[in-house]
Amino acid sequence: QVQLVESGGGLVQPGGSLRLSCAPSGSIFNFRTMSWYRQAPGKERELVARITSGGSTNYADSVKGRFTISSDNAKNTVYLQMSSLKPEDTAVYYCNAALLSSTHWGPGTQVTVSS
Repeated sequence: QVQLVESGGGLVQPGGSLRLSCAPSGSIFNFRTMSWYRQAPGKERELVARITSGGSTNYADSVKGRFTISSDNAKNTVYLQMSSLKPEDTAVYYCNAALLSSTHWGPGTQVTVSS
């Protein structure tokens, strides 16, 4: 069973920055894609950013230019660097890891953007 450990959430003021981390129990090389999703109260879970095993990335339009997804193979960790945060970025952020035949979720980390 794959386990994903997320960290880095918290409270930040509008315009501030946070970096989320996701460390899987297996090597990140095993996964086809690793992604960050988020779910705000009363809304559906949505894809924020994705990185493939080949290093390709894609982003939700709402975060392009502000968020960056990256992987550190030496630390076996995937990051989501979030900058210029807005109140509408407030949500629980979930790490997702996809294998060929299964997908796995972390427990989520709360990000709150508020003054």
